[in-house]
Amino acid sequence: MKSSLALYIGISLLISGMLAGCGQPGPLFMPKPPAKPAPEQAATSGKPAIAPAPVPPPPAMPTPVQ
Repeated sequence: MKSSLALYIGISLLISGMLAGCGQPGPLFMPKPPAKPAPEQAATSGKPAIAPAPVPPPPAMPTPVQ
């Protein structure tokens, strides 16, 4: 009697586990590896790829009143 009860419990746990995995989202294929980055041209040319922003001039100092 006990072995049949354990069998029913085991089968129900197995079926429950299989049903819990149904409908899980995710890729169905292996994703492609990322493309290799292009070689840096800035490193070989010696100058930066983006020019730095110009530095604004300092604010003007007011002249003292005498």
